[in-house]
Amino acid sequence: MASEDLPSEFDVVILGTGLAESVVAAACARVGQRVLHLDRKSYYAGSWASFTFNGLLSWIQEHTAGSQPETEELHDWSNLLEDGEEMICLSNTNSAPFSNVQVYCYTSEKDEEEEDEARSPEALNTTEEEGGRGGGDEDGVTEPAESHTAELKEEEEEEGGERRQEGAADAQEEEREEEQEEEQVEAFPSRPQVSWGDRGPHQLQKTCGLNILHCPITQAIQTEGEGPEPESGQPRPSAAPSQSEPVKKKISYAQLLKEGRRFNIDLVSKLMYSRGSLVDLLIKSNVSRYAEFKNVTRILTYRHGNVEQVPCSRADVFASRQLSVVEKRKLMRFLTSCLEETQEEQAFAGRPYLEFLRDQQLGDNLQHFLLHSIAMATEDTPTEEGLASTRHFLRCLGRYGNTPFLFPLYGLGEIPQCFCRMCAVFGGIYCLRHSVHSLLVHKDTNRCKAVIDSRGQRISCSHVVVEDGYVEAARKPTATPTRFLSRAVLITDGSVLSSESDQQVSLVTVPPSEAGGPSVRLVELCPSTMTCMPGTYLVHLTCQSVSSAYQDLSPVVTRMFRTPESHDQEGRPSVLWCLYFNMADGSAVEVEGHDLPSNVYVCSGPDGGLGHQHAIGQAEAIFHKILPEDEFCPPAPNPEDIIYDGETCTSPLGEEGEERGEEEGEGEGEGAGEEEGEGEGGEKEEKEQEEEEEEEEERDGEVQEKQSLKSEE
Repeated sequence: MASEDLPSEFDVVILGTGLAESVVAAACARVGQRVLHLDRKSYYAGSWASFTFNGLLSWIQEHTAGSQPETEELHDWSNLLEDGEEMICLSNTNSAPFSNVQVYCYTSEKDEEEEDEARSPEALNTTEEEGGRGGGDEDGVTEPAESHTAELKEEEEEEGGERRQEGAADAQEEEREEEQEEEQVEAFPSRPQVSWGDRGPHQLQKTCGLNILHCPITQAIQTEGEGPEPESGQPRPSAAPSQSEPVKKKISYAQLLKEGRRFNIDLVSKLMYSRGSLVDLLIKSNVSRYAEFKNVTRILTYRHGNVEQVPCSRADVFASRQLSVVEKRKLMRFLTSCLEETQEEQAFAGRPYLEFLRDQQLGDNLQHFLLHSIAMATEDTPTEEGLASTRHFLRCLGRYGNTPFLFPLYGLGEIPQCFCRMCAVFGGIYCLRHSVHSLLVHKDTNRCKAVIDSRGQRISCSHVVVEDGYVEAARKPTATPTRFLSRAVLITDGSVLSSESDQQVSLVTVPPSEAGGPSVRLVELCPSTMTCMPGTYLVHLTCQSVSSAYQDLSPVVTRMFRTPESHDQEGRPSVLWCLYFNMADGSAVEVEGHDLPSNVYVCSGPDGGLGHQHAIGQAEAIFHKILPEDEFCPPAPNPEDIIYDGETCTSPLGEEGEERGEEEGEGEGEGAGEEEGEGEGGEKEEKEQEEEEEEEEERDGEVQEKQSLKSEE
C-alpha cells in the first residue's frame, strides 16, 4: 500500500514484524483496535524470519563484513509539528543484531554429471581434431583425396558447430523462460508446492486444536534383490554380482542453488513445547488454523563421542537397551516423585541440581540424561531451576507424541506471519519497506500523539509499539548488558543417528567440553518439515557466545560431522554447506527505562531459550498496558458464523417467519424453523416406509408365482 493511501488515524502503530510485535498486532486487532503494522524490511518476521537458500545468500551478502547498512534519507518534517509538540527521531539505520557472518562450502561446485561430460571422450576428440587441423604434412604436399576428405570434415564440423550454437541458443532461451517463471512465482509469496515424491502417504490429523502431520516410517534398508528406482530418463543399472550398497550421489552446490526454494532456513532455532505458552495461545486464538506442525520424534544426547537416544516417556524407558533393570526402576521412581514438591528438595535450595541428583543415588547414565537432555541445564544450575525444567518437560510429554516438542512446517518464520494474517483478517493494515521517521510527543503529557512515516505523512495514534532496533542508542538504558548467541546452520547429507526412518526430527544436547562452558543445542530437521530438499538434513546449532560463532561451534561440528578438519570420519554425515553468525540475545535487552513517551512500548528480539515464553510473555504484558480490561487474544469466530454489515439473516419461514420473528423474537422463529424441518423429515420417513412395503409385496407375489409353477409341473 502506498503512503498516500494510508489512513491518517489509528489506535495502535507497530514497527517491526517479529513474533512479539505480531502477537500484539493480532491481539489488538481482535478486540477492535485500528492497527497499522509497518516494517522497513522487505520480508516479514525480522530476526525471526525464514529464508529460501537463495534468499539466505542475499541476507548473507547484506550482513557480511564490509557491507554498509542501509540508511534512510534525512528530511526536515518540522512543519508537521503542532503547538505544544516536540519531535523524537527514530533510528534511520536498517541494521540487524547480527555479526561475524562466515560461510563455508564443502561440496563440489558442479554436478558429477557435468564434470564427467567435461572429461568425456567426445570433448577430448574435439580438442585432438582441432590440434590436428593446426598441423600439416612435413613436405607441405597432400594428395587430392585426402584434401577432399579434409574439406568434407571441415564442412561437417562447421555444420555441427552451427547446430551446437543453435542448440546452445535454444538452451539459453529455455533457461531464460525458466528464470522468468521463477521470478513470477517468487513475486507471489505463497507457500511453495513441494512434491513429496514416493515417500508414502502422509496423514494430517487435527489433534488438540493443532494440525499435526504424521509420516509413516519408511524402510531405509532395502531387501535383497531390490535396488533404488532410477530417475526418469536414466537407464536402469545392471545387477551387480555382489549385493553391495549403492553409492550415494553427492549433492553439489549447483544443485543446492537449483533446489533453493525447497529450503526454509530459520535465523532463530527454537521448538514449541506442547503445553507451552505459544501452543496454548495458538489454540486459544484459533491462529493454529493457519499453520501445520510436526512432532519432534526423538531426544538425543552426545556422550563419549557417540550420539545416543534419551528415554523420556515410560515406553521409551522400558524399551531402552542402554539402561539396566535397576536403572529403569530408579529413573521411573525419580520421575514420578519429581512431579510433586518434597521437603528433600527444599534442603537443596540454592545448591546445584547435579548435587541433588547424586543425592538420589542415581548413576552417571541417569545423571547425564536428566541434567543435560531432560532439564537441559548445566552443572551450575540451581536445584529449583533444574526441577522446574524437569517438571515442565514431563508435563508436556504425551500431548502430541512421545516427546514434548512440536515444529511448524516451513520453519519458525511461519508463526509471526500467522499472527499477521489474523491481524489482517480483523482490519489491520500492513506495509513492508515502510518505516516511521519520528514520534510527535506532547510536551505536557509526555505521550506520543502521532508519528511521521518515512514519506512525510502525519498519522495520529494512541499507542506505539517498536522493535528495539528502531530506538536510537542514546535513548536506551545505559546499564543494559550486551549478551550474544552463537549460531550455525548446516546442510548435511545424512542424520547424526541413522534409523529405520529417514523422517526423524531430533533434538540433541551436547554437554560443554570444558567446565563452565556453554552447552550446545542441536536441532536436526528432515525434508518432511518442508525446510530442506530431499536427500539432505538441515541442522541448527545454538549456544551462548563466548567468542565468535565459528570458534564456539566449529569444534562441535568437527566432532559430530564429516568435514575436512575431521579426523575420524567413518559413519558420520557430511557437511555440504554451513553458515556461522552471532546475534544479540533478546533476554538481555532491557525493555523498560527507555527515554521514550509513556505510551511507546519496546519489544526485544529472540532470546536463547528453547521455547517461546519470553516473546509471548512480553507481548501479553504490552497488550495489557494498552488495553488493561480486554481479553488477550480471545478465540476468533469461525468464518461461517460471521455476519458482515449490510447482510440480513433470512428466516426459513419466508415473510411470515420474518414478521413473526419481529413480533415474537428470533428464538421463536428459529424454533418454528426446527419444527418445520422435523415435519419434512417425518414426511420423508413415511415415503420410505411406503416404498419398502411395496417392495415386500412384489417379493411375495414373485414367491407365490414360483410356488404355483412348481405345483403345475
